[in-house]
Amino acid sequence: MRPVWKWVIGIVAFIIIGLMSATWYLSTRWKPIVEDQLKEAIKNASDSLYTLKYDDLDISLGLGNVIVTNAELIPDSTIYKEMDLRKEAPNNRVHIKVSKIKILNFSIREILVNKKLKIKTIAFESPKIHLMNEFHAYNDTLSTKPQKTLYESVKKFLNAIQVGGVEVADIDFKYSQLDKGKSTNMEIKKVNLKVRDVLIDSTSIDDSARFYHTKMIDLEIPEFEYTLPGGLYKAKFEKLKINTEEQNILLTKVSYAPALKKEAFYQKKGKGGSISTIQFDTLRLEQLDFKSLMRNKQVIARRMQVKNGSVRIAADKRFPGPPTSKIGQAPHQRILQMKSLIRLDTVFLEHVDVTYSEFSKKYMREGSISFNQARGYLTNVTNDSVALVKNKWMRADLFAKVMDRGVLHVKFGFDMLSKNGEHTYSGSLGAMNATAFNRILRPLLNVEIASGNIQKIEFDFQANDHRNWGTFKFDYNHLKINLIELAEKKASTKLAVSFLVNNILLNDSNPDANKIYHVGHVNYKRVAQHTFFKTLWQSLLAGIKECVGMSPEREAKLMGTAEKATGTVSKTKTFFNKLFKKKDKEKDKK
Repeated sequence: MRPVWKWVIGIVAFIIIGLMSATWYLSTRWKPIVEDQLKEAIKNASDSLYTLKYDDLDISLGLGNVIVTNAELIPDSTIYKEMDLRKEAPNNRVHIKVSKIKILNFSIREILVNKKLKIKTIAFESPKIHLMNEFHAYNDTLSTKPQKTLYESVKKFLNAIQVGGVEVADIDFKYSQLDKGKSTNMEIKKVNLKVRDVLIDSTSIDDSARFYHTKMIDLEIPEFEYTLPGGLYKAKFEKLKINTEEQNILLTKVSYAPALKKEAFYQKKGKGGSISTIQFDTLRLEQLDFKSLMRNKQVIARRMQVKNGSVRIAADKRFPGPPTSKIGQAPHQRILQMKSLIRLDTVFLEHVDVTYSEFSKKYMREGSISFNQARGYLTNVTNDSVALVKNKWMRADLFAKVMDRGVLHVKFGFDMLSKNGEHTYSGSLGAMNATAFNRILRPLLNVEIASGNIQKIEFDFQANDHRNWGTFKFDYNHLKINLIELAEKKASTKLAVSFLVNNILLNDSNPDANKIYHVGHVNYKRVAQHTFFKTLWQSLLAGIKECVGMSPEREAKLMGTAEKATGTVSKTKTFFNKLFKKKDKEKDKK
């Protein structure tokens, strides 16, 4: 009698051989069945728009693995044209090539018994995805035809599909915008995608804890650069990371910059205006509603963070723009005019440098003003009419160092429901040396501050599309002005004019020499062609002028040409000479 262990070994070996034989048989028999069912499912799910091709389909039922080699999902252009004639063509279609698809550890028992496909992992190797977008106006209207869900596309074959994880590495992605036979392309290389816990059944589409049937999508896109339509600007980032479970979007090293040099930029644009350059190290959206973003193109998030960057706006008066009205184009009005809904509870700014520069056509020099290390926050940044009924005010509370010197604190309030752009702004500027402003005064106005100490500035304004009004307080001392145009004049003339400006035209301090404190009471009428920020500056400048005692007549004398200034001095000297001569004659008579 053979030992028991030999019988056991023989039985186990027989079972293994039997299972292997059965697996091979089922694999070979099932292969054509699976192929037919797979192709039929794709055809049914896409209304015959797509067909599936591949070189080989390897099924191992024993291990629960399927490997597809050189798979290709191809859109049918003929079918697409037919759908367009029926006004049923989607705006987007996709052409996908994958060198290998690995479906690992699926349960054949669940398929046979419960009609459920359970898979542990799906991996895609070296996929190439070409997304083509072609706008159809009929897709913007409400369709009476019910949209087929993903589950409805597969329920004929399966009750449910569950996948533990999907990994897609090194995706080459191409996007084509098609319009009247012309194509605008954008390409992204080396994209990585991870998906966790996919469930497709009768209830998963309505599961609030899932995003498009998944518990988590993690997408990472490496360095990317794209020239925007029109060819004037290009957008760029170092990395884009999206995580639907954490509800975050992170962009690093973001930039929006001109794609051309200045002369070529204005030539291509066909008119003047400003050139903007924006750069941020970090731009993050937190608690973002991905469903609203994907389904309705709505940006709804709890927080937005902008960190470590710069905003540079440059104008060149050698390239003048057309005198168009800027009424209705304030920042809050631009938000209201956006086509897509946006709702950001709070936007945080940290370490952002803002610079405005202008090249003078008259003096052929560039001047600039900067607000360094700006920080603060904005609240209720939205154009959502429902949210604005509850709270109509968008507010901003910001700090910065003007010319990297004095600390500026400013608060804005924007009435988002006002039809004439009502808003408020108030704030203060701390102590700084006034000569710091020569960086903008000398190149643009040919005037410089010889000395002056700003002790404190406070302002409180209300405004709308047509007028800015409020109070301006300016505490300063030892203010002296130089007129640069007189630099080449005789020393006596320059001295006389400087005396006239600093001792007659301007108050060298506030309170002045007579202990009178001057407060600016501003009622500034907006020039329609001026931007929101230029209008804001002009209203503050009106307050500065009142505080330093510069009436319109005095300003005309101060800002006149050297010749006019010299003429004023000449007339002044003549007046004093006549006065003294008259006194001398009276003495002689006596």
